[in-house]
Amino acid sequence: MALELKDYLKWSAELKLRQLTSKPEVFTHGHRMCAGCGAPTVVKMVFLGTDYPAVIANATGCLEVSSCIQEFTAWKNPWIHSAFENAAATISGVETMYRALKKKGKMPEDVKFIAFGGDGGTYDIGLQSLSGAMERGHDMLYICYDNGAYMNTGIQRSSATPLGADTTTTPVGSVSSGKAQVRKDITRIMAAHGIPFAAQASPSHWADLIKKVRKAHSIKGPKFINILSPCNRGWRSSTDDSILLSRLAVESCWWPLYEIEDGQVRVTYKPTEKVPVTDFLKPQGRFKHLFQPGNEALLKRIQDDVDKGWAKLLKEAGEAA
Repeated sequence: MALELKDYLKWSAELKLRQLTSKPEVFTHGHRMCAGCGAPTVVKMVFLGTDYPAVIANATGCLEVSSCIQEFTAWKNPWIHSAFENAAATISGVETMYRALKKKGKMPEDVKFIAFGGDGGTYDIGLQSLSGAMERGHDMLYICYDNGAYMNTGIQRSSATPLGADTTTTPVGSVSSGKAQVRKDITRIMAAHGIPFAAQASPSHWADLIKKVRKAHSIKGPKFINILSPCNRGWRSSTDDSILLSRLAVESCWWPLYEIEDGQVRVTYKPTEKVPVTDFLKPQGRFKHLFQPGNEALLKRIQDDVDKGWAKLLKEAGEAA
């Protein structure tokens, strides 16, 4: 069943909020992420749901270049940066080494393995190594912090960039209304590998996000969670709108919250009153052209796509519309 407000209140008690806030920080202050960036919030929430020692692999991107500069790092646990395209391959190799050492009795403790990548390093450049790691069945969790473009290198479109978005490589003008293609459904692609757990989460719904991370760590094998990560620089929104935009994305069903466990789809949050997708689009400068005369059809298409996607998800989960 979909989870309503009463369930979130219950979750708050279960998660023992005060205990969460008193947990030692693994990702600390002092990084160089932009003010209002969603990625540090996402990382902190992932570690609130991680109650084990963890080794981290980090694909090239905003998070990597801003959190470890020369000898200065914001990470308090083992952290590896290899390249843009192979974070999943790197962490799968470390996990394999750990299993060998554990078998020999040289590693008595339980260790978790987490890879972080942006949508560029996940949907596109890193897809091959990610697919390989998922297919091989490594006991690892891959987190995509999805900001919908190559933000670190100049806000170029990626296959996670939504339909109609204005980027430096899909500029709006007399012959273009932004990106002409719909975004890739990476969560479904990962689930199609037959992995035991794939999910979609948002920092606005922190309890849902943390519970999904905890569930992922309790499951053996490869896991994948796609987490919305607003970028005020690329989205051209206010620096204090990260959680607001995350919430509007969920409440409009533009970014539905669900999980696929052993092939079974479950909606983990169902809005009490679904808001129009325009509520999510309007605060973002990358979509401002959609509200000008001549783009009514594209705006309608975006709403229709959201409605169809939400209806399909509910049907797959056995939920009433």
